Amino acid sequence: MDIKRTLSTLCAGAFLLIGSQCLAADNYKLTLKLSHVFSPAEQLTKSMDDVAESILEKTDGAINIQTFPQAQLPAYKEGVEQVVRGAKFISVEDPSFIGDYVPDFKALYAPMLYRSFDEYVKLTQSQLVKDMEAKAEEQGIKILALNYIYGFRNLITQKVIQTPADLKGMKIRTPGSKSYIDTLTAMGANATPLPWGETLSAVQQGVVDGLEGSEFTNLGTKVYEGPTKNVANTRHILGTCGVYISTKVWNDIPEKYRAIIQDEFTKGAGNMVDLLKSQHGGVVKELESYGVKFNEVDGDAFRAALAPLYVEKDGMTPGVFKSIFSELDAMR
Repeated sequence: MDIKRTLSTLCAGAFLLIGSQCLAADNYKLTLKLSHVFSPAEQLTKSMDDVAESILEKTDGAINIQTFPQAQLPAYKEGVEQVVRGAKFISVEDPSFIGDYVPDFKALYAPMLYRSFDEYVKLTQSQLVKDMEAKAEEQGIKILALNYIYGFRNLITQKVIQTPADLKGMKIRTPGSKSYIDTLTAMGANATPLPWGETLSAVQQGVVDGLEGSEFTNLGTKVYEGPTKNVANTRHILGTCGVYISTKVWNDIPEKYRAIIQDEFTKGAGNMVDLLKSQHGGVVKELESYGVKFNEVDGDAFRAALAPLYVEKDGMTPGVFKSIFSELDAMR
């Protein structure tokens, strides 16, 4: 009799606990601010807006993600810092900015590693990268996605660039990430970090001689309307963004909503990659219709110039580049 009474009490307690958890989830509301630097015309902005709208709908309004493009809120390094501090904030930045906390992410974003979008996507699914993500969580960063790809980054300049020697003395705008600065410096340019909001006017006023970015950025922000009509297909960096949220904020979200958020950001990345792959040829043709000229470069010369960057430093795991090259070689 005592056993039955004990079991009955335990079951009742369990039902009460489950019921209270369900009630708490049903009453749960969270507003997150999502920040990135892309313009409203660019696909990443549209993809983030679509994901936010879908999450709001599928959580019945419980998770409201407010999106802020063009660095209206902290972005780049400052955006990731918001995440690390535990703010109710989602930062959308390239993986090199996570390198300030987990240095191996700088290796993941090293120049001229990838030949296609698919190679990078497969690499992000490897155990090698999953181990990096686990280290990021130890630093308070939950990575929801790493593969919001927006195209290979090329040189967009006033003159034709074919070799590293052609870049001598040229000021090329880059984001403020050390990875970008080191890459452009090694390629022979005077890397000039500028906020994106100041870039187009800097190009038009001759403050810089060009910038680096993808075809989609060139078209979406109408870079081609300035004096920079030449695109050198260096493909020096695969432009991709990750999506980051504080582990503290993430762990406080009810599980059923976490599953929806993760699923929507994962699907959004896949959809964006598929869309850009299908649109690439049309974007190039449209830019050519505006007078933009594309040219190939001496890839071996640029790779030779960049070779010193494939060295583990600044806290990187010894052998991480070898591991990345091994993963990529297995795909080819």
